[in-house]
Amino acid sequence: MSKYRQAAKVDESQKALVHVLRRIPGVTVAVGHDDILVGREVNGVKMTYWFEIKTPDQRKKNGEWKAGALKDSQEELLKNWKGHYSIVSSLEEIMVEIGLTKKKS
Repeated sequence: MSKYRQAAKVDESQKALVHVLRRIPGVTVAVGHDDILVGREVNGVKMTYWFEIKTPDQRKKNGEWKAGALKDSQEELLKNWKGHYSIVSSLEEIMVEIGLTKKKS
């Protein structure tokens, strides 16, 4: 086994989400970091958001993730990461978390 990390599988929706996010003024996106980093500057404060993107079919109807959808390392990050880390399945979720839209009721 190589000591270098091999490229991870890219979720189908990632390319479309990255394309839309890069078109928003003041937002930057980096890929290859399990899955994307999104940067946004608000009132001179630079923020970085780390998103893992899953397909919507990996969620239960109640919003929880199905068994096996999350790796152990992702569960660990959700519990212990001190910065922003979130697992999402839509552009809408990202837009809410970076403060560009409000969550629909």
